[in-house]
Amino acid sequence: MKLFTLEEADDLIPIVRPKLEKIKIQYRQVASLRESVKAAAISAELGGGIENGSVYVKSLYEIGKITTELFELGIRLKDYSRDLIDFPSLRDERVILLCW
Repeated sequence: MKLFTLEEADDLIPIVRPKLEKIKIQYRQVASLRESVKAAAISAELGGGIENGSVYVKSLYEIGKITTELFELGIRLKDYSRDLIDFPSLRDERVILLCW
């Protein structure tokens, strides 16, 4: 697990902020297609499909990709809708979370 100093976490905010905004956009896209996906799942036995299905799948892929990028940086995404992220840090020989 990567551990951050306060300064390291602060330095990453300008890099992380656009990623969080992209995640929000993709989640809005997924939410807008949620009812179509439910309907397609129900009609799948009849060979049904979803209009804009490729948009839905691409949005899910992008969410996973960006979430993985954050994880690889050592950042924990807690709540995309509120831009809540945690940076593990060490204080008094204990791991704590620096929350943004």
